[in-house]
Amino acid sequence: MKTLPIVTLALGLALGVTGTAFVYAQQPSPLKRTVLQQGDTADIAGREVVMSLAEAAPDAEIARHTHPGTELTYVLAGSGTLSIDGEPPRELKAGDSFLVPAGKPHGGKAGPNGLKIVAVHVVEKGKPLASPAK
Repeated sequence: MKTLPIVTLALGLALGVTGTAFVYAQQPSPLKRTVLQQGDTADIAGREVVMSLAEAAPDAEIARHTHPGTELTYVLAGSGTLSIDGEPPRELKAGDSFLVPAGKPHGGKAGPNGLKIVAVHVVEKGKPLASPAK
């Protein structure tokens, strides 16, 4: 396992290892990310699946960002607010899950006790897992 900081929430959240950018340039990270598993998809050429555990500090702001593939996330502990462009903000708590479509800008904020999530990303191999939203 590898611990990597990044600025993404998969409350709006995401990650990659080989050939994938982990950190928005020059920005401190409000998240601690641990890649749990990663591998190529057998059924979709040019894609990889990345599963990670992410922990956000209490009241951490998660910058708006996008991913080059779908994000599926489950909230393990804590709370937060998820903001996906074109949708009303969504309050999250332990046991909730959400999906963010490929390329959809999103961000959020961890609650007063922080936020702990498991995120699964099915992304284009070789592209940065997360990029700042325009």
